[in-house]
Amino acid sequence: MPSPYRAIFAAPGTASFSAAGFLGRMPLSMMGIGIVTMISQVTGRYGLAGALSATLAMSAAALGPWVSRLVDRHGQRRVLRPAALIALAAAAGLLLCVQYEAPDWTLFVFTACVGCVPSLGSMVRARWADVYQGDARRLHTAYSWESIVDEVCFIFGPIISIGLSTTWFPEAGPLLAGAFLAVGVFWLTAQAATEPVPHPRGTTTGGSALRSPGLQILTLAFVATGAVFGAVDVVTVAFAEERGSKAAASLVLAVYALGSCAAGVVFGLLHLKGEPSVRWLVGVVAMAVSMIPLLLAGSLPLLAVALFVAGLSIAPTMVTTMALVEAHVPRSKLTEGMTWTGTGLAVGVALGSSAAGWVVDASGAKSGYVVPVVSGALAVVVALLGHHRLRRPVTPTREGQPGERDGQGGQAGQGGQAVRSERSGRDEPAGQDERAGHAGAGERRDGGRPVA
Repeated sequence: MPSPYRAIFAAPGTASFSAAGFLGRMPLSMMGIGIVTMISQVTGRYGLAGALSATLAMSAAALGPWVSRLVDRHGQRRVLRPAALIALAAAAGLLLCVQYEAPDWTLFVFTACVGCVPSLGSMVRARWADVYQGDARRLHTAYSWESIVDEVCFIFGPIISIGLSTTWFPEAGPLLAGAFLAVGVFWLTAQAATEPVPHPRGTTTGGSALRSPGLQILTLAFVATGAVFGAVDVVTVAFAEERGSKAAASLVLAVYALGSCAAGVVFGLLHLKGEPSVRWLVGVVAMAVSMIPLLLAGSLPLLAVALFVAGLSIAPTMVTTMALVEAHVPRSKLTEGMTWTGTGLAVGVALGSSAAGWVVDASGAKSGYVVPVVSGALAVVVALLGHHRLRRPVTPTREGQPGERDGQGGQAGQGGQAVRSERSGRDEPAGQDERAGHAGAGERRDGGRPVA
């Protein structure tokens, strides 16, 4: 492992919570595509499969920020375990309905309840932010590492989910996804030492994290980006089936994730300067342009090459997004803020997968790739129109009170910049004031007691 990645795991407990987060995130790549594969195997109806996948994404979009807001107030352990149990019970109900050929409406009811699944990626990133608060360089590497983990999930998750559902029995993919969720959530929440300190209702002000103008732009752009991802998943499965090799869809989608994973590894090793908002805009444009070659792919090998290239822009854009969220959202609402970007993706996945399913049913798989192309173009439009809101991030220095803009008193969260000390009123190097009261790089205080 390159030294910057090895260095972030020097803090006690980091390797353990990252590993738990990896297992808990596997359902993110397995459940949606598993439902699509399961329903298409059992009924042959891609429209229904896409609609159920959209229902799952919309439900997660609606419930995710609410769950994360409760986590910020009450802590991860007290909230994640009940939420995971609800999601697991609903997943079991969905599989039983498919097995016994229950009416379509029951499938939608249980799928909607599965959306209660917690956003483990946000929970793990919140722990990294707590461990390395104010250390922009290590946070950049940590966020890059988590993006690599995300892509590893998307490399192996679809392979496992589609492979099991097509070679064993249709419900096998979602079933294993539920098992991963249970292990990941209960393992993560057992690690109290690295859990961020909750902020009860009485200690926070300002309403939802989504009131931040910058977060609004990031979330809206991610709706269009999610539509790209959702459409690519559904259309690729149909594309592979039209060519007589449905199971190969998992390999093709894994290549898509592999491109992102490779880019994420390199990106985490870089110490980039300049405005993160510019990097984010470039990333969104690159993702949109990379969708165009999918319209020209006439075979699975060519499609795999096109998707690998398309994947190269994903991880860097996601990493930059997390840095921008941290710069625009109060620390007491950081988990909720990170979840809102996931919510934007989920809404987009819902819209993209549903639209792609209907286009495939009406015009064939190749025509379905028009959906991600159009979605990418919409993401660029949003990014261009709202980019000015991201150029000068504002990080609150105290709850409910915005901090100074760059060049006017400092800006937390950006390497090499300054942050205004609340105690002294003077500008200090980034991280100096924020890390006061922490025992060290891998420690925090819980009720005055240092916790490793």
